[in-house]
Amino acid sequence: MNETLTTIYERRAVRKFKDKPVDRKIIEQIIDAGRMAPSAINMQPWKFYILTNKDDIIAFSKAIKAGAVKGIFKSGIKAIAKTVVSALRFPHGADFMKEEDMVFHGAPIVIFITSPNDNEWAPLDIGMCAQNILLAAKSLGLDTCPIGMAKYVEYTKLYPRLNITKDERVNLAIALGYGDENPVVHVRSMNNVTYIG
Repeated sequence: MNETLTTIYERRAVRKFKDKPVDRKIIEQIIDAGRMAPSAINMQPWKFYILTNKDDIIAFSKAIKAGAVKGIFKSGIKAIAKTVVSALRFPHGADFMKEEDMVFHGAPIVIFITSPNDNEWAPLDIGMCAQNILLAAKSLGLDTCPIGMAKYVEYTKLYPRLNITKDERVNLAIALGYGDENPVVHVRSMNNVTYIG
């Protein structure tokens, strides 16, 4: 396989990171890769809010854990049921709830990605931006974990510290650092393609 395909096939969500800093130049390089993602009408709706302080990351993790409970209950009974089912399928089992940093898994860098509230195509754009970041990080020897739960940061008292404007919303965060585990490759479904014509 060529280098790009190798990076795609080798990238995994990592939930255990080494206590090793990431150079600011590498972070900028990874963010630049995110900026190169396609977007509807070239609106480039993303903004990046980056935590680099370990104590701040742990504080946000604990706050988001509590904020998620509020957010899930506000979403109704169906969302609660889905969350419970998802938690049961979590690859690290119930032990992850006991971690000091159960949201960001000890990563030295956390990147929150936001988009404007009034851009209906932004979630698609953010997905492509995030994938660029995940692949760029892997190609540079780092590992990542996309964190959808990070959107519940808006229910926390720490949220104002991110300086996110009222016109934006957090779509997800990416935990970034040097991985300290090698997750297995999950079997991919192969019966999901239909050729027309």
